[in-house]
Amino acid sequence: MKNTTVRFSLVFGALVILVLGVSWPVFAVDQNSSPIDALRQMGKAFAKISEKASPAVVGIEAEKSIRQQEYPSMRESPFGGPTDPFDEDFFDYFFYGRPRQRRQQQQQQKPRQSIRGSGFLISPDGYILTNNHVVDSAEKVTVKLGENTEFKAKVIGTDPDSDVAVIKIETSNQPYLEFADSDTLEVGEWVIAIGNPLGLSHTVTAGIVSAKGRSMHGQLARYEDFIQTDAAINFGNSGGPLLNLDGKVVGINAAIVSSTGGNMGIGLAIPINMAKNVYNQLVSKGTVERGFLGVVIQDLNGSLAKSFNLKETRGVLISEVTKGLAAEKAGIKAGDVVVEIDGQPVDRSNELQNRIGMKKPGAKVQMVVLRDGSRREFTVELAEKPAKEKVAIGKSQMVEDLGLTVQNLTDDLAERLGYEGMSGVVVTQVEQGSLAELSGISQGTLIMEIDRKPVKNTKEFREAIEESAKGGTILLLIRDEGYTRFVVITLPQKDK
Repeated sequence: MKNTTVRFSLVFGALVILVLGVSWPVFAVDQNSSPIDALRQMGKAFAKISEKASPAVVGIEAEKSIRQQEYPSMRESPFGGPTDPFDEDFFDYFFYGRPRQRRQQQQQQKPRQSIRGSGFLISPDGYILTNNHVVDSAEKVTVKLGENTEFKAKVIGTDPDSDVAVIKIETSNQPYLEFADSDTLEVGEWVIAIGNPLGLSHTVTAGIVSAKGRSMHGQLARYEDFIQTDAAINFGNSGGPLLNLDGKVVGINAAIVSSTGGNMGIGLAIPINMAKNVYNQLVSKGTVERGFLGVVIQDLNGSLAKSFNLKETRGVLISEVTKGLAAEKAGIKAGDVVVEIDGQPVDRSNELQNRIGMKKPGAKVQMVVLRDGSRREFTVELAEKPAKEKVAIGKSQMVEDLGLTVQNLTDDLAERLGYEGMSGVVVTQVEQGSLAELSGISQGTLIMEIDRKPVKNTKEFREAIEESAKGGTILLLIRDEGYTRFVVITLPQKDK
């Protein structure tokens, strides 16, 4: 059925070209030819692209050491009940029967793992683009050209935030691929993917651009602006090129969305314009510098927009502003909604993040935000991106309607959970299936505000919840997993 659908799509596409007399960059269709002739010309076009591009596509094998998982999860109690998540040293000794040092020594016995992926030459002297997740932490990287030629590769630089990596082999006069302008790519355009899926070298598949600006919500990379395609992509395609009909690279194949683990017609590629910026910095400096606002952002939904008295869900909500960094220095506050950057509208959080990340530290940007219904303009001088924060998980007064238990944030808890200098109450228990759990609140979450008003202890928390619940919705400002965000909880209506 699936193959029949593909054949029908090709025939239909060829007929449209024939009827409309559309000229493509690679070939032109004779209006006097038959539908079979049109299909034949289309096939020849794909064949020419494949013939030209395939020699520049390489197979990559990365060998790395992995830590053997010898022991149960530290969250599992030997008695089947909850454990104290703050007392890891005691837990290690009691559960494993030996001190942590000895356990760590045993875990240093590292078996090896081999990762296979793809890449493509972008210069005649051996520079290759691929995915970070293919070569990250690799101790040995082997590149295969054609069927029999192998090279030992050097990792020039990796960027986990974009999932782009650059490696190099010592060679010369190699075929290489040119970059297209991925910003001009349109939904519906034909694209071709070449790679080594499941060990099958130089596999060519074709499809169209299904969508642009896709995000995996940080599952693969911090900066995401994926091209979605229905060209068949499977394990091993990672790092291979996505080409336009001129045979130029528009993206780096990076991931699939699948419920089975195999291709289901949803492949994601990193736009080559984003990758090109990363490549230039990795080659010249070995690292990537990005502008940094010093804010935590989130997309608007209907509930949040209503809570902030906004008429639509366009724009990006700022849920936290870091003291001393660019946004705070410019006067931007938590609760502001960014709607423009440098005169261009901003609709989604990944769009805002990518546009800021493409700029260098010290660059100035013009930002327009909505604050209390009014438009305000700010000039922001971007800072340098600091190291990521690390936040631990946390642990004890029940709020029945929400299904959670909270306790005051003590100095000890703040230090253990990474909440130093903050105020609020810590969630110590969440009932399964409760409103709190369905809203993404978990053990260790810090609740800082209710309906834009700070709460500093459990007494203030209860009072604020009771007052807020009268309106049917509760707007929380929370922090967990190193990020601050707004959450709206809609309470069920009670029978009168």
